[in-house]
Amino acid sequence: MAKPLIQMALDSLDFDQTVGLATLVAPYVDIFEIGTPCIKYNGLNLVKELRARFPEKLLLVDLKTMDAGEYEATPFYAAGADICTVLGVSGLATCAGVIKAANAYGAEAQIDLINVEDKVACARATADMGAHIMGIHTGLDAQAAGHTPFADLNDIARLGLNVRISVAGGIKPSTVQDVVRAGANIIVVGAAIYGAASPADAAREIRELVDAV
Repeated sequence: MAKPLIQMALDSLDFDQTVGLATLVAPYVDIFEIGTPCIKYNGLNLVKELRARFPEKLLLVDLKTMDAGEYEATPFYAAGADICTVLGVSGLATCAGVIKAANAYGAEAQIDLINVEDKVACARATADMGAHIMGIHTGLDAQAAGHTPFADLNDIARLGLNVRISVAGGIKPSTVQDVVRAGANIIVVGAAIYGAASPADAAREIRELVDAV
């Protein structure tokens, strides 16, 4: 199994603060995720800025597309995104549009399984269509209600699909190794890094824990 990738969720609405945080944690992460509120507020200019500053990093734009998949995703791939997300609840036609746009740019489409009732069926169907990444995503509201991503991760991992599996949802130093052992290829960390007194030190700790598994 290839070394798991660490994805840093950049959730601030402030353009300069986002770039500054990315700069601090860059030595320890593999993917910069421009979070949904952040991309809605800052748009294509932030994608272009991060692409120019960090050509060696993967950029994920968390569009959470719900309709007009190819039309919505294409400008972000053109601006330098490596991965765009589409909601599994959007339906297969919308997912197919984002997959088509990704393939046109030699990029990747991630299916976000948040709130999908039958995650196994959605994962199988979209993988058959050529999706590249399955996103196991326990949202903030679900986390507040005590939910974790582990059960969903186990369900998707055992399918043996030809995709990478990304896991997001309250991951922190005490749980990150369990996520890796459960089969995640991409580990998404947000508040555990950007909410720390020293984001760089927190990112370094996550990196060391992941690499030690």
